[in-house]
Amino acid sequence: MKTIAVNVSVLNKNDEIAAKNKKSLAERGIRMINLLGTPGSGKTTLLEQVLTDPRIDRRRVAVIEGDLYTAKDAERMEQIGIRTIQLNTEGACHLEADMIEHALSELDLEGVETVVIDNIGNLVCTAEFMLGEHLRVGVASVTEGNDKPLKYPLLFQTADVVLINKIDLQPYTNFDVERFTQDVHSLNANAAVYTCSAFRGEGLEPVIELFLKK
Repeated sequence: MKTIAVNVSVLNKNDEIAAKNKKSLAERGIRMINLLGTPGSGKTTLLEQVLTDPRIDRRRVAVIEGDLYTAKDAERMEQIGIRTIQLNTEGACHLEADMIEHALSELDLEGVETVVIDNIGNLVCTAEFMLGEHLRVGVASVTEGNDKPLKYPLLFQTADVVLINKIDLQPYTNFDVERFTQDVHSLNANAAVYTCSAFRGEGLEPVIELFLKK
């Protein structure tokens, strides 16, 4: 029972800081997008493709990269000219709102309209912690199988948008897009579900629109 009480306390404190982050950014006219998914789902490749679209003004975007140890994904963002800060948890499986608060204080947000959190690859812990985002985008890939919504429901229950990535590989798998979409909507009727291939740069229009939306 004591452990449960501690967990509740931790989440309540996290939610307080998340609300503060969200309000502070909104007051500055900045939206924050939390990008969640498993390791290898293609989150960073998706970001690369979207942020190099000629319609996107990269001066208006900043990225917070979450990872356990390395800075490889942050380096990829910097190579395409995106303001980036790396958050290393050194083994922790999720980011928390106070980490984001600290990262935002270190980022130069002058002229920025969108902050993207490229979250740690995980379908469980990351979904539990609100960070102050205005939009949650979940990324799944066809190579993972279409059972993930019902096995890991919280991410899909809380996502505003769900992307089925690596759709170009579907012919080589037994992934069922219709079943996956039905399962998502059984958990979250309001979630928008799209298919895409980040590697090929296909089906990314809905994501690009998220960045162009004021």
